Amino acid sequence: MLNKKSLLLLGVITSALMACTAEDVKMDKSNKKQENMSATVQKIAYPVTEKGDVVDDYFGTKVADPYRWLEDDRSEKTATWVKAQNQVTFNYLQQIPYREQIKKNLTQLWNYEKVSAPFTEGEYQYFYKNDGLQNQAVVYRQKPGQAPEVFLDPNTFSEDGTTSLAQLSFSKDGSIAAYSISEAGSDWRKIIIIDAETKKMLEKPLIDVKFSGISWYGNKGFYYSSYDKPKGSELSAKTDQHKLYYHELGQDQKNDQVIFGATPAQKRRYVSGEVTEDDRYLIISGANSTSGNDLYIKDLTKPDSPLITVLAQMNSDTYLLENEGSQLFFVTNLNADNKKIVTVDAAKPTPEHWQDFIAETEHVLSASVGGGYFFAEYMIDAISKVYQYDYQGNLVREVPLPGIGSVSALSGKKADKTLYYTFTNYKTPSTIYAFNVSDGKTTIYRKSAAKFNSDNYISEQVFYTSKDGTKVPMIITYKKGTPLNGKTPTILYGYGGFNVSLTPSFSTTRAAWLQQGGIYAVANLRGGGEYGKKWHDAGTKLQKQNVFDDFIAAAEYLIAKNYTSSDYLAINGGSNGGLLVGAVLTQRPDLMKVALPAVGVLDMLRYHTFTAGAGWAYDYGTAEQSKEMFEYLKGYSPVHNVKAGVNYPATLIMTGDHDDRVVPAHSFKFAAELQAKQAGNAPILIRIETNAGHGAGTPASKTIDLYTDIYSFTLFNMGFKQLPH
Repeated sequence: MLNKKSLLLLGVITSALMACTAEDVKMDKSNKKQENMSATVQKIAYPVTEKGDVVDDYFGTKVADPYRWLEDDRSEKTATWVKAQNQVTFNYLQQIPYREQIKKNLTQLWNYEKVSAPFTEGEYQYFYKNDGLQNQAVVYRQKPGQAPEVFLDPNTFSEDGTTSLAQLSFSKDGSIAAYSISEAGSDWRKIIIIDAETKKMLEKPLIDVKFSGISWYGNKGFYYSSYDKPKGSELSAKTDQHKLYYHELGQDQKNDQVIFGATPAQKRRYVSGEVTEDDRYLIISGANSTSGNDLYIKDLTKPDSPLITVLAQMNSDTYLLENEGSQLFFVTNLNADNKKIVTVDAAKPTPEHWQDFIAETEHVLSASVGGGYFFAEYMIDAISKVYQYDYQGNLVREVPLPGIGSVSALSGKKADKTLYYTFTNYKTPSTIYAFNVSDGKTTIYRKSAAKFNSDNYISEQVFYTSKDGTKVPMIITYKKGTPLNGKTPTILYGYGGFNVSLTPSFSTTRAAWLQQGGIYAVANLRGGGEYGKKWHDAGTKLQKQNVFDDFIAAAEYLIAKNYTSSDYLAINGGSNGGLLVGAVLTQRPDLMKVALPAVGVLDMLRYHTFTAGAGWAYDYGTAEQSKEMFEYLKGYSPVHNVKAGVNYPATLIMTGDHDDRVVPAHSFKFAAELQAKQAGNAPILIRIETNAGHGAGTPASKTIDLYTDIYSFTLFNMGFKQLPH
């Protein structure tokens, strides 16, 4: 939930197993034993969470915040609370009899070789590979005709695998590499610079870098972005002024030049800089929210050239895709809700001089370049189609795809003759394809080694009607022969925000769910980007309830069509999707058996006071904005809508102690409210991962442990006393 390029979706997907008739008989014979076991596990003594007397005043309305003290992530008191909550949670999970078997099954399914598409830098071809159960993927390289060698092994960065490789960028000739690392999942990064041939470090690492790219200017240096280190906790204190720096190789970081963001007039929450492939231009983008940016260009061939404004207003999402000499190609949704590509000369780059290069269509455009061509990917009901264009804007061909699903961008350097892309959907493991840009021939480069037979599964798209009559798409995936009798464990996943589109993709954890007979459904809610800017805006600010209504309607559809029932339904989402689950959980606790909010934005009155949260105001608005906005936010804020005397479903709240994107205080407060007010017997637990952040870079071992606990919790609270095999 950073800016448009940095959003990280955390898809927390659970797995369940159906009990067959033979197992039901077996279970009946030991019914008394199982009931006693269940009763023992259900008795939970929650830690007492002290209440404070903090009260805020919003437009004359007093709002109590009794758990404000949990926002202090550096206090011993908070640490003690976290330890006590984790002890209760893991004591509960450890009593579930099939937890270890689930972990064994997951580990076996996870254990296969995973290899990325290759990319060329200098004389080498690089690729990422994970042998199976390595915590982090390893970067390999090879010259033509030679055996691969290890270039970077992030598994050596820390003993427990919690330090990950966040980004890798090469100088223009490939002789120097800069890579950033994330420690314990934090968004604060270090950049390490090495000689690519010898792999030796060239200078001290750059520190305190956040929300940044690494864009090289020749071999001389690179541009990166960061904030001044905040006063107070670096994991939760507000960061509000982003700056673009230039680092010249061999210079101390303290001497790095501020290129943009040094003055009050240039104050932006998010700033990025990118150098064109030919080293001719620097493009600077500034934004104060996750939607809308201004844009500037500087001619790097003229040292004293001024910074020229391309866009002064932040009323569109616009970025440079490519240049051919002084001819610029921008992707924009300015006066084009579904995006288009425009072209203009750098001497007069402002919108009044733009000409359509690839015009807007009825479908949302994602664009890329490589091999001397443009590629336009269109999302048609969340499913991909790709077209190839030349530099004159002529359609060359439709790129043949192997089926209905999602493709990664066809991108690369201008000189590349072959581009690589992956194809996947919810039931098809990612296969890498090689595409010849000249003749359009596509060949399989590498098949997935996943032990999963997609022929045994169905993935179907349906359209259902939301509360206000809006048609919403949903993809439902399950094993062939699954009885649609209302008793199949089902996970309904959603996000619904920040212009993020949920397109079909395969995951190992989802495969575990499907293999054992569970249904997995993904709803493409308003607030996402599946149908362009209007679809996004329809789920923002004073229309945010549309997102929750869409999700509720998806659940009701699954129940009405007998895919499942409320007793076998779990709802799941992470980050903004965690807000979705929290809001629906408090609005319709009767609708689901299990709720699984992960790293969620759950205190809507204070989200903007932490780290870069103020940048999310385009989607949410803020409580200080107006009385109307305050009342609207308070009306659905999960933390503020937990009511005493309500039977809430079994809830497993998940967060990381180093999450400096959506700070864990959101989850802490929500857990405290639910535990204090739960009227029923269903457990309210919070699982706080240590040395973990918002999700990116999480080691495989922690991911397997997480899904083991999600599966166990979900199955047990759906009434499954044992696994069917």
